[in-house]
Amino acid sequence: MRMRLSRWSPGLALLVGVVASICAFHPTTAIDIPLEVVGHVNIEQLPTITEASPSSLIAFPFDESFPMTCEAKGNPKPEFWWTKNGEEFDPYQDPRLIKEKNSGTFVIPNTGNLTEYQGTYRCYASNKLGTAITEEVEFVVPHVPKFPKEKIDPIEVEEGQPVILECNPPKGIPPLQIYWMTIGLQHIEQDDRVSIGLNGDLFFSNALEKDSHRDYCCFAAFPKIRTIVQKNAMSVIVKSSRYQSKRLLLWLGKGFVLITIMVSCSDPIPTPMIEWLKIDHRLPDRVTIENHGKLLSIDQVDEDDKGKYMCKATNIHGMAVHYFDVSVEEPPQWVSEPESQLSMIGSDVLINCSATGTPQPTIQWMVNGKPIEGMFSVYLNKTSNSTDSAVYQCEASNRHGTLLANANIMIMNLPPMILTEEGLEYSAVEGKVIVMHCKVFSSPPSAVTWNKEDSTGSLEGLRFTVHQNGSLEIYNVEKEDMGQYTCYTKNTEGTSAITALLDVKGIQLNKIKHFFKHPSLGPCINRLSLFFSADRYFIEDGILQIVNVSHRDQGMYKCVASTPMDQDTASALLMVLDIPHAPENLLLSEHKGRSVKLKWIPGEDHNSSTTEFIIEYEESQWEPGTWRELQRVPGNHGSAVLKLYGHVNYRFRVSGVNTVGRGRPSEPTERYKTPPAAPDKNPENIKIEGHLPHEMDINWEPLSPIEHNGPGLEYKVSYKRQHVEEDWQEHLVKRHSFVVKDTPTFVPYEIRIQARNHHGWGPEPKVVTGYSGEDFPSAAPDDVAVEVMNNSLVKVSWMRVHKDKLHGHLGGYRISWWRLRSLLDSKKTHGDKHTLTFPGDRNHAMVPGLTPFSEYSLIIMTFNRRGNGPGSHAVNFKTPEGVPERTPVFRVTDVQKHTVTLTWAPPLEANGVLTGYLLEYQLINNTEEVGVLQTVDISNPDTTMWVLQNLEAISRYKFYLRPCTRVGCGPRCTGEVANISEAVNSSKTFHVIEGLELGTVYTVRLMTNNWVDNTSIFEYVIRTRAKVRISTQGWFIGLMCVAALLTLMVLIACFVNRNKGGKYSVKEKEDLHPDLESQGIHDDTFCEYSDNDEKPLKGSQHSLSGQIKAEGSGDSLVDYGDEDIQFNEDGSFIGEYAGRKEKKGSMEVKGTTNQSTA
Repeated sequence: MRMRLSRWSPGLALLVGVVASICAFHPTTAIDIPLEVVGHVNIEQLPTITEASPSSLIAFPFDESFPMTCEAKGNPKPEFWWTKNGEEFDPYQDPRLIKEKNSGTFVIPNTGNLTEYQGTYRCYASNKLGTAITEEVEFVVPHVPKFPKEKIDPIEVEEGQPVILECNPPKGIPPLQIYWMTIGLQHIEQDDRVSIGLNGDLFFSNALEKDSHRDYCCFAAFPKIRTIVQKNAMSVIVKSSRYQSKRLLLWLGKGFVLITIMVSCSDPIPTPMIEWLKIDHRLPDRVTIENHGKLLSIDQVDEDDKGKYMCKATNIHGMAVHYFDVSVEEPPQWVSEPESQLSMIGSDVLINCSATGTPQPTIQWMVNGKPIEGMFSVYLNKTSNSTDSAVYQCEASNRHGTLLANANIMIMNLPPMILTEEGLEYSAVEGKVIVMHCKVFSSPPSAVTWNKEDSTGSLEGLRFTVHQNGSLEIYNVEKEDMGQYTCYTKNTEGTSAITALLDVKGIQLNKIKHFFKHPSLGPCINRLSLFFSADRYFIEDGILQIVNVSHRDQGMYKCVASTPMDQDTASALLMVLDIPHAPENLLLSEHKGRSVKLKWIPGEDHNSSTTEFIIEYEESQWEPGTWRELQRVPGNHGSAVLKLYGHVNYRFRVSGVNTVGRGRPSEPTERYKTPPAAPDKNPENIKIEGHLPHEMDINWEPLSPIEHNGPGLEYKVSYKRQHVEEDWQEHLVKRHSFVVKDTPTFVPYEIRIQARNHHGWGPEPKVVTGYSGEDFPSAAPDDVAVEVMNNSLVKVSWMRVHKDKLHGHLGGYRISWWRLRSLLDSKKTHGDKHTLTFPGDRNHAMVPGLTPFSEYSLIIMTFNRRGNGPGSHAVNFKTPEGVPERTPVFRVTDVQKHTVTLTWAPPLEANGVLTGYLLEYQLINNTEEVGVLQTVDISNPDTTMWVLQNLEAISRYKFYLRPCTRVGCGPRCTGEVANISEAVNSSKTFHVIEGLELGTVYTVRLMTNNWVDNTSIFEYVIRTRAKVRISTQGWFIGLMCVAALLTLMVLIACFVNRNKGGKYSVKEKEDLHPDLESQGIHDDTFCEYSDNDEKPLKGSQHSLSGQIKAEGSGDSLVDYGDEDIQFNEDGSFIGEYAGRKEKKGSMEVKGTTNQSTA
């Protein structure tokens, strides 16, 4: 459609619609002769266009070729020919064109010289019956658009006057996009004062001094041909004067209305606010206001949009209006399109053609491509023969486009030809529907009747219907319908007939049972007929499962169960849930400075209702590219009024939220810059601290950049002493902290902080109270007293320090104490100092963790934020006697068959006067039951060894030792030991284990008799030898073979040497050259198990006690039997022995032990 506009005041009308030139082509409506007929009778057919190029073909320079398409069918095969600009054009005469065989299509290659092919083409397809034509195809060769070379004089304008910078872009292939930028490719910022018109001109509603630039450049972009051209730079000089005429501008296309007023230079001209109205009607819902309110656009224009529109511009100095008379025009549309017809010879033919449009289209009739007279119809009176067949064309056109339609009029007589096969057999189920076919082709059309073999006339009744295509449909089939049927066809040229057999059976298929659920669509019982791709759809046991569901899977699914005789269906609706689609068509309206209304159209909610919309903003100055949430609105809203900060260049986007999640955001809106204003708020989170006695530090949370509302933000800090009659002290700062010097120590102040910028002050600030800097407390707590609660806990009490001596906020109290001595020791020492802090105002505290039977000293002090005050006078106190600590050493030093010797060391802290020990033991063999706990009371506190008698052999015992004072006994120290059947003689360096079985695996452990934790010196697994016959061993047989071979070789050598007359004396050779290694071997005594590899290097053999042994094995532990052994912390000396190497497979274990387990 086109919207025509007329204006009643100077200037050009505002475009509110899009002009489109439309030329639509409708291919010929062919009369399709069935192939079965063509196979029996050679029927001629008119040519029919099947494929053609669009009405406009643009030769873009980056395309390789440009096909001019023309395809058609007919009998005989049609021939093709072309016209160019109304004159005949033969593609075969130009060797540069690419032709296709048996086709009207030719291709124009892009060889660089396309201008000569520019023009209007039309294709004709002809045979002896007629000619079909295509619409005209305009082949456009675009030129590269260029701005003219010109010198542009600088534009001088007074401040406050309107300015128009003309672009005048060159003509080119649409769409055209206009950009205004500087030579440095910086976009000219647009707002309600500066904008680009529809014709590409740059408009300034009122010029400001900052608009003075020398490099305003207009760029015209033609994306279809991938070209951008630039106009020469323009210079704008804005002059300022004290008094000047300032005009209110209403821009109207290339014209504008000016209202002149006189104002002072210091009075800024507010940019006019634009408002659109439709006289006597409301604006259509499809209206969008763009370009900061200066452009009204109407989508999908219809007839109701015509009428009178008004544009109104207002500011505080006046108002200007302009009216637009909008009329709606449209290209042609078919009301009645001509249809192809098949008629008999001698009949009348009427071809109708009518179209609507604004302006009313003109109708042009053609036959075989040649014009004829006719308005809305063509009447052919009594066609005489088949030569009257032709292709008729109807062309409807107005200034907005053209419609072309071909209609094939076929004149012929043909007797009935039944195309359905003779003797077909049909099967039906009782109660169902059956259709038997009788397809016929004839001219004129034939009459079709059906009858049954046992009936005299044609079938009639409510259950029988003969369709227009000749098929017979029988409803609610009965058993009596079984039998032979005959189809009769007849026209003026003859008759024809076929027969068919119908078999009727009982019900064979029950109804489908179906249960629908997500994600599978439920079982579909019986034989299935389902067609799905195998990559995401799986059918098993009648269940359809869909993997990785997407939106295209949504819809109605049908399950068909069928037999050769019957079928049944079941349907299920699949709904796919997803996050909402992004909202569309975001529009800013109702611009009111620092508020704007944002409208949007919600996106598809994907079957889950949108619960809310999230509106985000992005500003271009402080955090460009970062989106932050502005506000949320309910999901049933499509608009929101946004409250904004001043002096911010915003753009907005919206995203929807439903139960599935948050959807993708919309495309952002155009930029909207708010005017500057005074701050809306003052700083928050004010903190007053005093790090030094005569200073006060004031800190606050600064306003974020977006909260500045304008340039030049600073803070006014005001303060005065509380409850003192004095003036407020004020300071302006740009940072977010301030230090007040020379203040009294710790006195209250009232503080106010107010924000301001170049456009005014923020709201009245709130008063907060704080204190100046603190100093150390000057007094210590008095009347300090200690009350002993038990042997490790005391209660300390004191008198509070007066607040005047605190010189700050009370932090609390600190108690420090140290141990002077144990009451068992008369000598005093200053032990480690311990401190506990007790925050808050209090006069007592508990001090835990003291050592019993000790003397302590204690002081207390108060503290504030600056630090600790002086300490109180020291108070000494004593803790009562307690139970001892556990003994640090408790060992089993000797184990015999029925006795065990225990040794220990006194406790490190007796916590009183030691009175003796309590020794306990019990039998703990490897059973769940334990023996009775036996007790031995050792009253001598100096005892450190005890021998237990009459213990059971081959048993395990556990021992407990507790040191005691007059108060009681301390914690237990535990030991455990297992007796063996025979005690190992500690004076020997080996022990023989007897009674072992041949070929058996044993574990051998070596342990000392004074260990408590059962840790072994070593643990080794051995296998005793099995009794074998050496003569049957493979290695022995091999060894004997090698010995025999060597003996044979020696004998052969001796024999050869003797034959040469030489002598061979082994003894002489050995005497002359003694083998030192062999001597060493002969001197040693051969033993089955040697410990040579365990001996250290000569001169380095040491016993564990550090003394060199003259004789005996290095494995001997005999020296440890009676000496004072230095053990590790856990009583072990594995580290001293770990480097020794045990002899594998030995039946003799050397070393001192009191227990061995085999």
